[in-house]
Amino acid sequence: MTLQFTSTNGRSPAVNLREALLAGQAPDRGLYFLREFPRLTPAEIATFPGLPYHEIACRVLSKYTDGLMEPAVLAALCRDAYDFAIPLEKVYDRVHLMRLDQGPTASFKDFAARMMARLMGRFLQEDHRRLTILTATSGDTGAAVAHAFHNIPGFQVIVLFPLAEVSLSQRKLMTVLKGNVRTVAVDGKFDDCQAMVKQAFADPALGRIPLSSANSINIGRLLPQSVYYFYAASRVARPGEPVVFSVPSGNFGDMMGAMVAKQMGLPVRKIVVPVNDNDAFPRFLATGVYQKIVPSRNSVSNAMNVGHPSNLARLVSVYGGQMDETGVLHRPPDLAAMRRDLFSSSISNDRTRATIREVWNQYQLLLEAHGAVAWTGFRDWLAAEPLDGGPAVVLETANPAKFPEEIEKTIGFSPDVPPAMEAMNKLPEDYDRLGPDYGKFRDYLLARHAVPG
Repeated sequence: MTLQFTSTNGRSPAVNLREALLAGQAPDRGLYFLREFPRLTPAEIATFPGLPYHEIACRVLSKYTDGLMEPAVLAALCRDAYDFAIPLEKVYDRVHLMRLDQGPTASFKDFAARMMARLMGRFLQEDHRRLTILTATSGDTGAAVAHAFHNIPGFQVIVLFPLAEVSLSQRKLMTVLKGNVRTVAVDGKFDDCQAMVKQAFADPALGRIPLSSANSINIGRLLPQSVYYFYAASRVARPGEPVVFSVPSGNFGDMMGAMVAKQMGLPVRKIVVPVNDNDAFPRFLATGVYQKIVPSRNSVSNAMNVGHPSNLARLVSVYGGQMDETGVLHRPPDLAAMRRDLFSSSISNDRTRATIREVWNQYQLLLEAHGAVAWTGFRDWLAAEPLDGGPAVVLETANPAKFPEEIEKTIGFSPDVPPAMEAMNKLPEDYDRLGPDYGKFRDYLLARHAVPG
């Protein structure tokens, strides 16, 4: 029997992975998730140190595709998706930086988007269906999704982004693509973009348009992101040794990848969850009172400018609670258990920039703002709990070249630009513009006859 995914809101029928992937969001506006996760045994995990990344991905993801996809098909998809490096740099003692910025859009989101596009494309092909992908981005998701789905048969892609809150490099990675990809600049904030996408899924007026999402509201984003935690542990830890992970967090999809890995049996000592000035989660962890931030605060770590993380509903469910899509807590989670497993602090712009300077001066290690938030949050945790010689991995989630102005302003030089990004920067942009008005967005979708073909 295949795994069954249920909605965090608890009012939609259970579905298998194929159905959850293609639907994106549950009909009751909740997020698909598992009550119980498939487990990898310590013996299975002990084989990972000798395996390349794509084979680890296949062994982890096969726990979810069993009964839905032949093992050889999944193995081929993993080989195709993961054809780039995943550097793990030792910084000092057993503290490492994992650079997740070597994919085609220089962001950690390539890991999830490329695998998700291939899985969804396979399922669509088998079902003889077509889909329109709607996604909202605070910086990196849109580019990763646009590139992952670009020219894949059966898909049309529409990406919304906050015009004033993405860097030029981030924007150009999205807006130069043609074909089946269209980008929409919203004169508002990421939360406006995300709210418009969520409302579209629940709008009966769009019922004739087969919609799905590639945001981290889609379970297909979280499952592939669990893989690089297994990979990192296989390279820095001894068998069975728990690892500390520090994950810069905005919409909480990346840190939920770490939580999924933990639920699947990876030994994890602590998940450090640093945020920027959007500090709703550390305040919730400290007080048990959740209050989303409206509007979200604009910080230099722009991809994390999220006032209400969608994936918080999934995290709350892991600890026995229930939170709906608006942030209302219907059943509180086990806060004592959350505090045991998680640590969170809010990192200001000043501290972010200071960390970029200090880490460069001390280690000749170049971080951009999101990686600097992760490094600063890790240091905050160290001030509360000693590492005691154990392994730790800090995540750098984007290439510094995506933020050249900020890097130059902070440490006096511009980072080298990867060849793929340099080629994109020379292409002409083409995008649409809308205000943060759902009615106009609905009209836009209908006017474009968004059903592919």
